[in-house]
Order: sequence, then structure tokens, then C-alpha cells
Amino acid sequence: MAKRIFNFSAGPSTLPLDVLKKVQAEFLDYHGTGMSLIEMSHRSKEFDEVNNNTMNSLRELMGLSDKYKILFVGGGASSQFAMIPMNFLSKGKTAAYVDTGAWAGKAYKEAKAFGSVHLAGSSKDGGHTFVPKTADIDFPSDAAYLHMTSNNTIFGTQFQEYPDTGSVPLICDMSSDILSRQLDFNKFSVIYAGAQKNLGPAGVTIVIVHEDMLVKCNDGIPTMFDYRTHANKDSLYNTPPVFAIYIVGLVAEWIKEQGGLAAIEKMNVAKKERIYQMIDLNPDYYKGTVQDESRSWMNLTFRLPSEDLEKKFIAEASAAGFSGLKGHRSVGGVRASIYNAMTLEGVEKLVEFMESFKKAN
Repeated sequence: MAKRIFNFSAGPSTLPLDVLKKVQAEFLDYHGTGMSLIEMSHRSKEFDEVNNNTMNSLRELMGLSDKYKILFVGGGASSQFAMIPMNFLSKGKTAAYVDTGAWAGKAYKEAKAFGSVHLAGSSKDGGHTFVPKTADIDFPSDAAYLHMTSNNTIFGTQFQEYPDTGSVPLICDMSSDILSRQLDFNKFSVIYAGAQKNLGPAGVTIVIVHEDMLVKCNDGIPTMFDYRTHANKDSLYNTPPVFAIYIVGLVAEWIKEQGGLAAIEKMNVAKKERIYQMIDLNPDYYKGTVQDESRSWMNLTFRLPSEDLEKKFIAEASAAGFSGLKGHRSVGGVRASIYNAMTLEGVEKLVEFMESFKKAN
């Protein structure tokens, strides 16, 4: 096998090597069928088993009650920015949004096309260098729902806790940190996430919706944008992203093999603390861009003393086998994305590179 590099890209991101090897082994002949899974009908018994196993594995990992439906849809998380208010923002109601960066802002903007929207909190004036404290999130007691974005990949911020919303449904975009730590997932009415960061390849979005929300769906929605369409058919109303769902299932099994979310969380804590320790010990050279209490576990952002040094750092890192470290084009700097599949070895190697680069420059 050709030498694999350490992929720190924000997404599509690295996948567990064991999963890639299994995909490779099964690619041409899936379970003795004589054909690849990507050639099969989504109505076949083989894919029906894949679909059910993937749902069951996610349900088990997240400790979800049987009141939740797990859906696999296309269009990316960005499509959910519109589907959420299309389904749940009814006439005469107000939806509440917390703006903590680019993706949260896009969700907020999209919702305004469907009805009344209340800004429940924002970090915009602070350059999105933090997330609001839960006690400062202000939303109407009769809001249709409160929408939050758990982790911001561009600015490197993350919520470490969530507010008690009472009777107001809590909806969360968890695209970049889903299954990275233990949470009480049952406190959310809707969770959605693009798979291409922690769960699998680009091409499928996971939507987890409580049955109490499904009865609130607005009528008159186009068929494919109605959550009930997908919930009633176990995501098989139309041809789903078969291959992507299959890999999500394999990744979920891999997480279970590691010891579940408890073990994944322990590893992710060790990884993020190793890099943040390097940053904190060298504040005049590697300057973090986020307030400490809002630091992301998944996307670690920092700057160097000059943009020229940042360009040199990224170029030399790439030559040394570290890919995807360039910060988002809107903010610059350096960003190390350390999703579940990034190994502790990869993080240790990066820290060693950061130390040697500082000494040489």
C-alpha cells in the first residue's frame, strides 16, 4: 500500500484505516453476491440489512429512545438549513437561532425566508472567538424551536453544554462533532449532521428526529422536503446514497469496537489537549484564536507571527506528510481538524513538527 499521510482536513476528512480496508475487501464482491454494493438495488435484501444495521448502530451508540427516527437524506447539512423551518416554523410562530459562525449564520439566514426568526444569541460582534454562555441564550418561551450549531469548523469554537429549553424543542447541527463525545442525545428534538467529518464520506446527511416533531410538520411541503416522507419509508422513499450509508454503518461499528463514545471521548481529549498544550506553552509563536472555554475539540485554530510564516508552515507541513492544515479562506491561519479517525500518533507527529518548525524559524 502506498504511504498514507496524516489528513487534518476539515472535511471531507480522514476515515479509519480499518474501515477503508474493509470497504476495499468488499468493494468488488459484496458478501458473495458477485457484485459491488454500489451496483445493487436499494430495494435488495442486502441493502435493507445495511440500512437497518446502520440505524441500529447509531441508535445504540447515542443511547436514543425508540421515539426517534433516524433518516438518511441527500443535500448536505446546508439543505437542512431550509428543511428545518420549512417543516417546523409554522405561521404565527417564531424560531430562535444562536449565531456562532458561518454555518450557524447561514441557517439563521435561511430560516428568515420562512417566517419570524429571533436571534437568541450571537458571537458575531466578538469575531466568533467564543460561543455564548448557555445562561445568556435568550429565546421566547413559546418559540417553535431553538436552533444551535454545536461546533464551528471555521472559527474553531464549540459548545461544551446546552441550555435547558423546557418545552421548546432543541434542534442542533452536529455536523462536525457528532459521536465525538458522550452527550445526552435524548434532550434534542432534532439532530442533523453531514457525514463527511466524523461519520463517513460526503454524500449523506443523518437526521435524527423525535416522533413528537414529526406530528408538528407543516402541511403542503413538497414531498422530498417533508421529513415524514423519509421517516415513513425508513429513508427508502427514493434511492438513498447507498454507498455512503454503508460506510457510515462501518464507521459506527468501528466506534463500538474502540469501546463506544466513552473511549472515543477519552482519545479525543488526549488529542486536543496535546495540541492546545503546545499552543499554550508557546503563546508568542502559536497564538490560539479562540477563548479558552469555547475551544473546539475537533477544529483547532491558531496563527503564527506572520502570514509569510503561516504559508511556510503549511507548505513544509504538506511536504512532511501533514495535509489539510490551511485555515479556511475566510479567516486564514492554521487549522488542525482532529476528528475521531485522526490517530494520537498523527497528533504527536504534528506537535513534533510544530516544535521543530519553531526552532528552525
